Amino acid sequence: MHHPALFEPLQAGALTLPNRIVMAPLTRARTVQGHIPNALMAEHYAQRASGGLLIAEATMVMEGNCSFIAEPGIYSEAQVEGWRLVTSAVHARGGRIFLQLWHGGRACHPLLNDGATPVAPSPIPITNDEIHTPQGKFPYATPRELTDEEIPGIVEGFRKAAENAKAAGFDGVEVHGANGYLIDEFLRDGANHRTGPYGGPVENRARFLLEVLDAVIGVWGGDQVGLRISPLNSYNSMIDSDPVGLVSFLATELDRRGLAYLHVMRGDFFQQQSGDVLTPIRERFRGTLIANMGYTAAEAAADIAMGKIDAVAFGVPYLANPDLPERFAQDAALNAPDPATFYGGGAEGYTDYPTLAEAKSHLAS
Repeated sequence: MHHPALFEPLQAGALTLPNRIVMAPLTRARTVQGHIPNALMAEHYAQRASGGLLIAEATMVMEGNCSFIAEPGIYSEAQVEGWRLVTSAVHARGGRIFLQLWHGGRACHPLLNDGATPVAPSPIPITNDEIHTPQGKFPYATPRELTDEEIPGIVEGFRKAAENAKAAGFDGVEVHGANGYLIDEFLRDGANHRTGPYGGPVENRARFLLEVLDAVIGVWGGDQVGLRISPLNSYNSMIDSDPVGLVSFLATELDRRGLAYLHVMRGDFFQQQSGDVLTPIRERFRGTLIANMGYTAAEAAADIAMGKIDAVAFGVPYLANPDLPERFAQDAALNAPDPATFYGGGAEGYTDYPTLAEAKSHLAS
């Protein structure tokens, strides 16, 4: 077997993972009307069940916060039933799956939400990209600043979504605190210019995240709750003046909560910010540390063997290779992904990537 460190079992909170290869949450926009998961999505996730843990895509905790046209929700009974198809299919293949709980914040748009203005910690729009809508691409809207009095209602939305995820049969949940969506917007000072209890020093900027986590932990227990952060990523016009200080504070707070894991995007999609955020986290957070962004199997195995991290989440490689763990074990070539099919569509570029066994069978025929 190649890369043996990737195939050692791992205790991540309440779950025993058979390997350390995690499927990162990947928005694929395949739901049916009403943001309802379906049988096609169940097939997609079940195909990938050999990973140590699957983290399902960003899922709306509350109605009216759409950012991707056909992303899933977890706020209606129909959505819970749809997700039950997914969890049942994954469990039938022996897999484990968490649901990523998400609020899009300023990345939402009125054209996707019946004219509603998006909300954010401060009225600062995304400027480094445009949003796809049924009417075409448009600039992001300037969000409305949330009042302090509105924030408990959103915390309650996360709590209720956590309950719905449990009803849908998930093994746990991951709170989405990354990539310039609402929680991340509060965390980083480039997007949070407010004063009061949720703005200013890092202790205040982290307050919303910690309130959400505590509410979700109240449903699941800390050992079945994960968190994803991206302290360096400039996606969605994000930046922070002190990312190391931010993660150092967060790691200490998170360590007290007994999380199943902390999932860290180690870099920046656009390479505007750089630095080492994993080391200060490792020094302060004693739980399971999952790293993400740009890892090869060899680098992942080496860093795990050295104790720098405990597992690695793979995104695009897992998108195109449903049997990614098997390919890593055999040091086999990987399927090339098709970016044209990443967001939306049907089975093409979603459930039709061949496994090694299928590819060999095709060659032999």
